[in-house]
Amino acid sequence: MISYRDSAAGLAPEQLLGFFVGWPSPPTPETHLRLLRGSAAVELALDEASGVVVGFVTAISDGISCAYVPHLEVLPAYQGRGIGTTLLTRLLARLRDLYMIDLLCDPDVQPFYARVGMRPAVGMCVRNYDKQAGGEGA
Repeated sequence: MISYRDSAAGLAPEQLLGFFVGWPSPPTPETHLRLLRGSAAVELALDEASGVVVGFVTAISDGISCAYVPHLEVLPAYQGRGIGTTLLTRLLARLRDLYMIDLLCDPDVQPFYARVGMRPAVGMCVRNYDKQAGGEGA
């Protein structure tokens, strides 16, 4: 059974294995935990039988008018079960009083985000791939 929670309190790095699939330089589980704890809002999906995190979504925000959703990931073995949709729906509900909630994504996943009420927009970005792993102090 999958349970959901809105806090990274009490998590250990060992519960965060297998994420950032396909990243050439993924964050370590320790850095991942720091990422979760440093987010303005987080939603987690846990497999109750194993105690491991199987999905997560994060938001950074000014708490007044805007938020950005930088990460949404579900472990490959758990994809296709509605976990990502549930995580994002829970996060958007928490952020519903903000003026704007933005994220960047590839065109192939835009239909997923459209199903929860998001719509395409044009944007710009910078990617420092040498910083992808997160490193200490990042």
